[in-house]
Amino acid sequence: MLTITQALYGQIVAHARKDHPDEACGVVAGPAGSDRPERFIAMLNAAMSPTFYEFDSGDLLKLYRELDDRDEEPVVIYHSHTATEAYPSRTDISYANEPGAHYVLVSTADTDGLGDFQFRSFRIVDGVVTEEEVRVVETY
Repeated sequence: MLTITQALYGQIVAHARKDHPDEACGVVAGPAGSDRPERFIAMLNAAMSPTFYEFDSGDLLKLYRELDDRDEEPVVIYHSHTATEAYPSRTDISYANEPGAHYVLVSTADTDGLGDFQFRSFRIVDGVVTEEEVRVVETY
């Protein structure tokens, strides 16, 4: 289960809406080994595409150095889908290389008739996708 604060949830959704019609992407870091997302880090989608996201390699290197310096890890890796449901694509699955991370997808398309976005979380390990419950809390 992913437990995330209302504030972080709101930041992820706001980023997805702001970058629409391109896919948004980013990370929520937390203390290493804690499984607790704490620090929101919006990243630039270097692909600038409505159907694909890619972290800029220089930004990603800088991010991982910063995480190491702060004894943090990527707890949540998120991106948006602009025209499809919030479910990992084959490309998303192939790029999922953090087995301990929660992969959050936000859809900015109304694909289920329930509103203009979906917020879902998955674990992706060795190509296997498992959806997990998302619990939004005021504070930890």
